[in-house]
Amino acid sequence: MSNIARHVYKWLIAVPCFGLSTLFFGLAIMLLALLGRGDLGSRTLAVAWARLNSWTLRMAVSIEGLNHIRPNQSYVITANHISALDILLIYGYLPVELKWVMKKELRRVPIIGAACQAMGHIIIDRSNSTRAVESIQHAANKLINGMCILFFPEGTRVKPGQVVAFKKGAFRLAIDLSLPILPLTIEGTERMLPTETLNWRPGAVTLRVHPEISTEGIASSHVDALRLKTETATRGGPPPMQAARAPSFET
Repeated sequence: MSNIARHVYKWLIAVPCFGLSTLFFGLAIMLLALLGRGDLGSRTLAVAWARLNSWTLRMAVSIEGLNHIRPNQSYVITANHISALDILLIYGYLPVELKWVMKKELRRVPIIGAACQAMGHIIIDRSNSTRAVESIQHAANKLINGMCILFFPEGTRVKPGQVVAFKKGAFRLAIDLSLPILPLTIEGTERMLPTETLNWRPGAVTLRVHPEISTEGIASSHVDALRLKTETATRGGPPPMQAARAPSFET
């Protein structure tokens, strides 16, 4: 696809489709929530929204390692975060029920923020550690019968070539609840839509599910070892020795 054709497609097809589908599915999800069926919206309408926009954005999706997911097992899921498109990939193609841990700034995004709240995703104030921890602890009561919680433990979308050390919050929660960690690796979305740009292009992406990491018998004092083990699995190599961190309650 030439640059001219790509820009025409983006502004005349992809962007309007994303906007209209977000409006339609978001309002439907909020209506279901008013009827007490917010989880149904999360399982069905949100998945349909993610897949529709993945298709519209010409995302060629490859999924690896689904055999590592045990039916009806709740997990603390961790994933690297390299593009806004990561949301479409995980929501549309990871076959588990989950609640996202989201920064409160996303609550102000029209339709999307309200729909996420309606579905029961976990919106945290990273500037207030006490409230952030309370929000996650409250949500932890729902992590049964296959319901999972998803963290982007880098705390932000990273730019190409940037390596940010994982923060500890997800791993503390996994130890406290004795839940296994399910590491994910996302590849290719940063080429389709780089961080902090609208320079979209079609492309191939991969969602790789790694074997779960058990937390049984792990003391809270070993949270760093668990974090480093998950980083290694996610990145396919040694974790960074040093990295800049964005401010977060997950320290």
